[in-house]
Amino acid sequence: MNQVNQTKIAARKLPLQRRQFMEVIGGVTAGLAFSELAMMRGLPRVSAAEATLEHNTVRFSDDIEPLVRLLEDTPRERVVQAFADKIRSGTSYREVLTALLLAGVRNVQPRPSVGFKFHAVLVVNSAHLASLGSPDEDRWLPIFWALDYFKSAQSQDVKEGDWTMAAVDESAVPPPHMAKRSFEEAMQKWDVEAADVAIAGYVRSAGANEVFESMARYGCRDFRSIGHKAIYVANGFRTLQCIGWRYAEPVLRSLTYALLNHTGEPNPSTSDLAADRAGRVTEELILELGSSWNEGKIDHQAAIQHLQTLRQATPEDAVRETAKLIQSGIHPQSISDALFLSAGEMVMQQPAIVALHSATSTNALQYAYRIASSDQNRLRLLLQNAAFIPHFRQAMDSRGKVGDSQINELASESVGEDSVNVEQIFDSVGKDRSVAATATFQYLETNGRAEDLIHAARQLTFLKGNDSHDYKYSSAALEDYYAVSPELRNRYLAAATYLLPGKNDRNNSLVNRVREALA
Repeated sequence: MNQVNQTKIAARKLPLQRRQFMEVIGGVTAGLAFSELAMMRGLPRVSAAEATLEHNTVRFSDDIEPLVRLLEDTPRERVVQAFADKIRSGTSYREVLTALLLAGVRNVQPRPSVGFKFHAVLVVNSAHLASLGSPDEDRWLPIFWALDYFKSAQSQDVKEGDWTMAAVDESAVPPPHMAKRSFEEAMQKWDVEAADVAIAGYVRSAGANEVFESMARYGCRDFRSIGHKAIYVANGFRTLQCIGWRYAEPVLRSLTYALLNHTGEPNPSTSDLAADRAGRVTEELILELGSSWNEGKIDHQAAIQHLQTLRQATPEDAVRETAKLIQSGIHPQSISDALFLSAGEMVMQQPAIVALHSATSTNALQYAYRIASSDQNRLRLLLQNAAFIPHFRQAMDSRGKVGDSQINELASESVGEDSVNVEQIFDSVGKDRSVAATATFQYLETNGRAEDLIHAARQLTFLKGNDSHDYKYSSAALEDYYAVSPELRNRYLAAATYLLPGKNDRNNSLVNRVREALA
């Protein structure tokens, strides 16, 4: 492994207060009192659209290396001010995003778990998605948050040994015509050293789409690190789409290292381990599903029935039952609906870390499913997503009480001329989550604008979010609202209020630090 790293050191209903709908286009922001965000307007708007290193440490291109080193070397208490100054002097949004990702992959080890401190890397795309969904003048705040969060993770990595990604062993990099095969063989054997040099050769000789197909396959094959492998595949490639493929090699070396993690276990290629069994069932079944697998009909009732199946199934049975549903003529969209609703329901039943990752993993797997071009790979991702749901349910059972709320039983109260509004919803979030979920479902079912609710949720995440999971979850859930069929998506967003920030939550400490930096 010396080529990869070096060690240098139930739902309770309460009466809802009735008010007239506000004019939400402008009223949401005013009603929720988000004037704190005005501080960001001192920076340029972001449109939608040669320090020395040790010789054996991976080095980036000269155009970005100095900015990465600035992030690495600036103390946490000064990093916000330092990057505010750089942005004022002309450093672009894309350059800052690139430095964030590259500093993370060089300085933070994705072990012993792909989670924990490695969220400094995983959260970069989530912060980017939050920025994309915001008005121009608000887009810097998630990026400042991610800069600060990197410094925290970097400090933790130093305490755990100060890992740094080493330069690739160029003498062992396979030639272009052998790179893909060498990579696949190394991944099948879980051979870390061989995979590290192989991915370097593969990235240099193949296009982004081809490499993504390979990474998506290995990101979904096993249930370890509560879904973070699949999350890293999706988030890593999505960030590369923004910053450019020329930065891919160090990112995908880090990703390869993460995908081969099986800490404390024997080699999965020569063992029969619970995390891998559903994947073996999937590999057998994708060979049996013909080319017409994507030609079925969308059936919302079938989605609800599959939701019920997934509540009781084992991971292996979930794969088999999903395959049967496809063979019966049900369109994969209805299966995706069942998977999203399952993740949302788990959030309602135990709004904590495991259920949160059921949602963010489903987001990642469904993204990969939509992007992949190979029929077999798309089926693999869909079936493995189904397998992950029971894995998460089993993990929830080990974490304490699991509620009995069911997402398909959410009901919109009968309303007259009065109705609930966005401000009431986020006021309820901090008091009673079941009330907030019911209010959200009522709001959406009575023609409330989902866009206004989503916009409010994003701004509250900027102001209240204290943890990488706040960004990861909100970015995933708010994006996935649009991936669920229209007839079912309101249930999904209503369930999300169990983990979204509330209006009355305390502001995070970064708000004041950014204000001071921009004063």
